[in-house]
Amino acid sequence: MLLGVILACEIFFWAFLAAGLSLRYVAGRRRAAGLLLALVPLIDVVLFVATVVHLRAGAVADLTDGLAAVYIGFSMAFGPGLLRRMDARFAYRFAGGPKPARPPRHGKGRIRHEWQEFRRALVAWGASCALLLGGFFLVGGSERGLPLLAWIARLTLVLLIWLIWPVSYMLWPGKPEPRRNDDQ
Repeated sequence: MLLGVILACEIFFWAFLAAGLSLRYVAGRRRAAGLLLALVPLIDVVLFVATVVHLRAGAVADLTDGLAAVYIGFSMAFGPGLLRRMDARFAYRFAGGPKPARPPRHGKGRIRHEWQEFRRALVAWGASCALLLGGFFLVGGSERGLPLLAWIARLTLVLLIWLIWPVSYMLWPGKPEPRRNDDQ
């Protein structure tokens, strides 16, 4: 059942985002769009409540409970930036806004970008781990909650792997490709 709620939350996230941005830029209904976009974080609240109800009902924590915590953590950390990027893309496509900037490909700009993304991953890790620990204690800190603790180990491994990108760009920042002169 909880897996269905997670899938529904993901679908509703994208549906609310697309509908809100379409209302804003295609239909010109900024107020209605603002209201719809303001509801997007409530999707995480619905998932959180569903997970708590699932665990409080005496269920043994399983893959879906951990996945729900990870989903919420990553949504908290990466969601606002995703909303801003999608808003900029819609503004460019439908409202004559400036073309959205792409992340730098090389040098210090790329290093800065990679560290910013790592900081978001760290926030996602922290929020997810806090939710996982909360779920573990919600079920009484017993064997019923051990799968939630296993998620912390998985997330820590993912975070350590994620660290490869900013460190590798620091060690090998790369050089911009030389500009070609097509006039020759």
